[in-house]
Amino acid sequence: MHMHDWNTYRQQLIAGVGELGKLSPDTVRGYAALGGAGAKTGHLDAKTRELIALAVAISLRCDGCITVHADAARKQGATKEEIAEALGVAISVNAGAALVYSTRALDAFAAAQEGAASS
Repeated sequence: MHMHDWNTYRQQLIAGVGELGKLSPDTVRGYAALGGAGAKTGHLDAKTRELIALAVAISLRCDGCITVHADAARKQGATKEEIAEALGVAISVNAGAALVYSTRALDAFAAAQEGAASS
């Protein structure tokens, strides 16, 4: 059993984006142009782009992006092992980001203390 009915969700999402496209066609066209822009350079193959997109989707915590890019990665021939490696990169970056931003929080706390001391 899956945690979520990803296939149904993906279809609902696609339908919802289609509806938004009817209401705001330039927005959806602009989004599609952004998605296709990277592919035009030809420096990365489609599978690699989908693995990157899936790792970013995890970092952004976007279920819609997860289901779309997991399916696209599968269609581009990504293996479960490749998916796991890409997710490992996302996990390490997220942990790294938390570490880096922890130093910012400590810095902000120190600045607040300095501001309070000079008041």
